[in-house]
Amino acid sequence: MTVLEQQSTPPPSVSRRRGRRRPSPQGSRWTPYLFLAPAALFIFVFQAVPLAQEVFLSFTRTTLLNPTESTWVGLENFVRIFGDEDFHRTLVTTVVYVVACVVGAVGAGLAVALLLNRGFRGRGWARALVTVPWAAPGIAVALIATWMLNPQYGIVNRFLEAIGLGVPGGAILDSPRYALPAILATTIWQLFPFTSVVLLSALQSVPQDLTEAAMVDGAGRWSAFRAVTWQVIKPTVGLLALLMTIWSLRRFELIWLMTKGGPVGATETLVIDLYSQAFDSKELGSAAAIGMVGVVISLIVIAGSRFVARAAEKEDTR
Repeated sequence: MTVLEQQSTPPPSVSRRRGRRRPSPQGSRWTPYLFLAPAALFIFVFQAVPLAQEVFLSFTRTTLLNPTESTWVGLENFVRIFGDEDFHRTLVTTVVYVVACVVGAVGAGLAVALLLNRGFRGRGWARALVTVPWAAPGIAVALIATWMLNPQYGIVNRFLEAIGLGVPGGAILDSPRYALPAILATTIWQLFPFTSVVLLSALQSVPQDLTEAAMVDGAGRWSAFRAVTWQVIKPTVGLLALLMTIWSLRRFELIWLMTKGGPVGATETLVIDLYSQAFDSKELGSAAAIGMVGVVISLIVIAGSRFVARAAEKEDTR
């Protein structure tokens, strides 16, 4: 054997060490499931089980005064609520509230994010102050908004009167015409900081060289934004729209504390109607049916968002 062959051939001990596979530790295959088990148990106990109970209640006649006794009625609860004109108005109010909250929160968040993405003195303080409405509890926001809209000493009424747009009597929250816009303004004010922070993070990931190249090629600010910036932040905007939709469908404490769904049902959404049916009318079956309608709407929204996202991905790959 030559010297080169001796050098190229590893010793037997080295060959054995290289060919020997280290035994995998016991239980490594089940490690991911062990980490997921607490979350899965939480979802099962606090979400899956209550949802199953709600599905069962929606097909029964059950009262809050005697919840242990239920009578199976099939689709009677759904037929009754969909035959009620007040429920139709509640659905319309819910759709208006959700759409306005999504458009307002995402639109205002994008505008604020574009401003905060620029360089100016005090930008760090501005970013911190923007998050204050989001950090405030919903109960505190509702109480502050109610005080600001008070017909006697509310600053909003004084401001509207000063510019000639005062509401007769100053009773904004007691007016079927102005109560819902007031609720919407308060909700958007609380939600837009979250969207602005998330969109600001997305804007900072936009390649500046592409934007500058588009500007050099003669594109204006709007054209550069549409061709470069929007393509980067579009998935984030879609995710925020989905989150805002679900959060708006579930919004309860702010509406209940400010108007309790009034006046004359002008601000009554699905969650307010559900609460009223369960604790005012004591009809748990009807309340569960209303809740199932909300669940179906949420599933439709999620499925629609997934369809739009996949269509956008296919369009981008072409």
